[in-house]
Amino acid sequence: MLLLLGGGVLIGALLALLGAGGSILLLPLLVTGLALPLREAVPLSLLVVLILALANLIPALQQRRVAWRPALWLGIPALAGSWLGAGWVRSGVIAPSMQLMLFALAALAAAWLMLRQPQASAPARQREGRIQLLVQGLGVGLLTGIAGVGGGFAIVPALVLLARLPMTLASGTSLLVISASSLMALVRHGHWPAASLPLLLPLLLGGGIGILLGQRWVSRVSERRLRQGFAALLLVSAITTGLEALQPQPQSTEAGLRISTRWPEA
Repeated sequence: MLLLLGGGVLIGALLALLGAGGSILLLPLLVTGLALPLREAVPLSLLVVLILALANLIPALQQRRVAWRPALWLGIPALAGSWLGAGWVRSGVIAPSMQLMLFALAALAAAWLMLRQPQASAPARQREGRIQLLVQGLGVGLLTGIAGVGGGFAIVPALVLLARLPMTLASGTSLLVISASSLMALVRHGHWPAASLPLLLPLLLGGGIGILLGQRWVSRVSERRLRQGFAALLLVSAITTGLEALQPQPQSTEAGLRISTRWPEA
């Protein structure tokens, strides 16, 4: 309970400060810390990230920290990628070890991006930047559907480096994309983590506390420190999940598939 409560506080604070970071800690917490199988951890992670992202999105909208045009350039392909990636996992195309390894590699790439210094915007490269946002959105969506992460650790660097948004605006825009893509992936996975739902209470309680703390600190922390701290968390998460990916992963069985509670069919 203390582990979940503390993890929830940190996850909520990161979402409030960065518009990202929740799934970076949540997936390793569920898989490594609580030894949940990925079939349970992925939809539970999506559910928690969705709820906390929506809770942070409301004040971000009120404070006008959402850039709608970049959100569309990233969000539409992210929705398509979420649907596609979750479908691959549901059909067994993506193995559990591959899910974790993809997450670790993406976290490493995002850490490198966050440590880079954004270059001055160039009007001649505006079209190229939009194409890169489309590609990035598709990749983020695939990662959301495959690994059950919100994808903010890739969305925020893309908005900062490609859309030339300041960190505060990028974090608010990221919350909108995270909410939409997480919901899409959760629906596409097609099953509800019924056995793991009791874990939601301490996670969401801690997340609510973290959100309140993060919203108080968001205007007091420098952008440079946010980027550096974010990159450090990405490196820790990449190492943790990479080591977990090298361990033998339990394979899904037909019995396990029957145990999972599925969405009611129309």
